[in-house]
Order: sequence, then structure tokens, then C-alpha cells
Amino acid sequence: MKFLDAEYTLETDAELGLVEEVLDQFFTDAKLRAVSLHPAYLSLWEAIERNAAGGKRFRPRLLMLAYRQLGGSDPTAAAKLGAVYELLHNAFLIHDDVIDRDPTRRGVPNVSGHYANKARRAGASAEAAQHAGMAAGLLAGDLSLAGAYRLHEAVEASGEVRQRLNGILDYAVFSSIGGELLDAEFARAVQMPSPEEVRTVARRKTAVYSFEAPLQAGALLAGAPASVAGRLAAFGRDAGIAYQLADDVRGTFGDEEDTGKTNIGDLREGKRTVLLSYAATKPQWKEISQLVGSGQLTAAEAGRIRDLLTECGAREHAVHLASEHAHAAVKQLGEEIPAGLAGSLERLLFSLLAELHSL
Repeated sequence: MKFLDAEYTLETDAELGLVEEVLDQFFTDAKLRAVSLHPAYLSLWEAIERNAAGGKRFRPRLLMLAYRQLGGSDPTAAAKLGAVYELLHNAFLIHDDVIDRDPTRRGVPNVSGHYANKARRAGASAEAAQHAGMAAGLLAGDLSLAGAYRLHEAVEASGEVRQRLNGILDYAVFSSIGGELLDAEFARAVQMPSPEEVRTVARRKTAVYSFEAPLQAGALLAGAPASVAGRLAAFGRDAGIAYQLADDVRGTFGDEEDTGKTNIGDLREGKRTVLLSYAATKPQWKEISQLVGSGQLTAAEAGRIRDLLTECGAREHAVHLASEHAHAAVKQLGEEIPAGLAGSLERLLFSLLAELHSL
């Protein structure tokens, strides 16, 4: 998925290289500590590192973009802060896969899948293997989250900036976990959540830590005024909702090779996306509701659900909502935001929408 234009990608190659160096050093240190305790602990850290590899580094990209465009002059400090949000993202991915009972990520076994496979090869029953995978996933996610906080403490910043950066990270974690809880609760609820409740989950679970926090943190570390950071947070709120709505469409209609996750998982889980929220008001819901949420959902049944979601207009509605929030986000970028930064952020969103129309 192309989130940013080619010009921006070229400009940030060196900056992202610094982020990779920070992450490499973080994992090297962690593995050295782990092996002194037991080889099994080293294996867990190796699984965490594999899970973090191959991502698009979207959150560090946003943070570094804001930092550079707002006059930041210490890319090493910014890279360390960018790595914090990548580790945070890795923690949430690992935990999310446990919650969704997904054994793969980007087409290969994730932490839980790796440990479940390992247990099966050792002769464990299916139930025991699944438990082993979930246990490893919980521990791995906790370690990645704790690592994000530990690395955050090493970011060099003045006392006031440090306090504000701490607040941004704390709120990102607090909000995301709350959003994840609501997502899980809504999936089990008999009554379908309202479209507004679905957007609330999108903001809390995704927008805050993926858009609002990295942009704010990059701005504050660069020494930008609080008003500029506030503008970027407002942009990030609507941009993140647009992103999550788009991700829900991709998670149902996208190709697994492109999205990195199965396109049947959300349907099998019965995840309350804007697609289902809209479909629940249409005649097609009677058939959809009999299929969605089944742990034994087949590929053919998932295909039928997709057809019905398209037929009832849910797919078109979700794409339209994502577009509305993207346009609302762009309107939040006032004259205080440098033209280069505003332009890159705008292109980011509209490239996202262009991909939706190509699914």
C-alpha cells in the first residue's frame, strides 16, 4: 500500500534508516539480556523482532515528516521517538492477533501462530497448541509495549517537552486499549452498534496512536507551538478515522497478499465494522447475519457475504464515509501548517482513497 508520494519516500529514506538502526539496537540489547536468562526467552524476543520486520513504518514516517517540516534539527532524537511508536504499533498488532485469533501476519505465522505450530509439532493437542500460541502472544505484546516506554525514556528532550511527550504516549495507549475493548464488546453484542459508535472505535483504537500521537510528538519535539500540534492532532483524528474505515473495507474486500492479513478474519469474528452497521438496516442482513460471526465460516460463505455487502450498498457507503473524513481532515490544516507538510498529508489521504476505489 502506497501511503506517501514517491518524493516524500525518497526524502525520508535516510531518516527511516535511522529508525531501523534504533530498532536494531533495541532488539540486539533485548536479545542479549534474554539469552542470559534462558534460550527460550531469546526465542520469544526473536519472534517479536520478526513480527516487527517488514512493516511500512507508517507511524515513524508521519513523526519524522512533521519533525523535519517544522524545523527539527536532530534526526537521531526524532528517529528514537519514531521507533517508540513502531514498537507500540508492534505491541498492538501482536495483541490484536491474539484477540482476533489470527495465526498469521503478512502471510507468515505471527508470534501466536509460530508458538502454536511449535506446540503442535511437539505433540500438543489443538486446544493446548492454541493456548500456547495465545500465551506467547500476550507475553510478546507486553514486552513490546514495555519496550516502547523504556525507549521513550531515552529520548532527549527538555523537561516541559518531556512532560508533554509523556502525556501523548500515555493517552495513545489509554485510548487504543479502550477502543480495542469496545471493538471486542461490540462484536459480542446482540444489538448492532450505531455508525457513530463504530467511528468512536475507529478514533480510539486507531486514529489516536497512528495519526494524532506521532504527528503531535514530532511537532513538539521540533519545538513547534502548541497550536500547530493541536492542528495536526485535529487532522489526525479525522485522518485516522478515514484510515480505519478504509482498513475495514480492505480487511473484507482486499487481497491478503496486499493487506498482509486474511480477508476472512473480520467476517469470521463478526467484527462490527461500518460495513455491517450499514448492512444491518437492509433486507440483505437476514442472510448476512446467519453467516457472519461463525468460527467455521468457509471461503465460499465469505464470498457470499461480500456479494451481499456490495449489493446492499454497504461497501459504497463505507468508502463514502472514509472520503468524508479524509476531506474533513484536510480542512483542519490551516495556514499555521507549512505548505510542504500540508501537501504531503493531503496526498497521503487521497492516495489511500484511490486504493479503495481500485479494490
